[in-house]
Amino acid sequence: MKIKRQKTARKLISFYKHNYGFREPFQILLDGTFCQAALKNKIQIKEQMPKYLMGEVQMCTTSCVLKELESLGKELYGAKLIAQRFQVRNCGHFKNPESASNCLLSMVKNNNLHHYFVATQDQHLTTKIKKLSGIPLMYIVQNTMVLEKPSSKSIAQLPSLHSEQFVPVHQQKTIQHLKEEQGLVKESESQRKKRKRKGGPNPLSCLKKKVKPTQQPTKEKKQSRSSKKRRTAQSNPTI
Repeated sequence: MKIKRQKTARKLISFYKHNYGFREPFQILLDGTFCQAALKNKIQIKEQMPKYLMGEVQMCTTSCVLKELESLGKELYGAKLIAQRFQVRNCGHFKNPESASNCLLSMVKNNNLHHYFVATQDQHLTTKIKKLSGIPLMYIVQNTMVLEKPSSKSIAQLPSLHSEQFVPVHQQKTIQHLKEEQGLVKESESQRKKRKRKGGPNPLSCLKKKVKPTQQPTKEKKQSRSSKKRRTAQSNPTI
């Protein structure tokens, strides 16, 4: 199961690399809900995240996330300690703090210029991020970190990013497969291919074979045979 998850993650990371310009180190923007879920499920984020994404990563958060965790008191004290270990990115809300969900959403708007991955358990934030394009979404399910499949918006945005002729063949297949999974394509290419109609037998095969006439022996052959008989009769006279 672990190998299958890594293969899926490799495929999705390749999608974001080729189409949205993601590069290592991958920047993971975390909120308090993700840190709390990692603490509850005993997941070492700093150790397991690079292994799962198969590359160098930078964990980061915002001052709004830290202030929200601090305001929630002792219940989320452990999540606050985890979040404080990460880099704090400038969100522009220092004077007027926003909620963590609004803050993270503002960080990835305008085409996600800094190429952030968003790690959250907040369903409200997740729903809003799926309406945007080019934002990898991560969450924790059953003691496991999961990278969500690209949203339908991310896939629909591809034609405007580049023409299909500049996309490698293997990447075109990946995009086509993701489109089919998201229901953006009514039928696959294999279904659109015209099937050959079953026709009747080949008319040439129905023709009767011409029977070659038997060649009759020529006169010369007949004469040679009669001369042979005469010679045999002369060589064997009757007693």
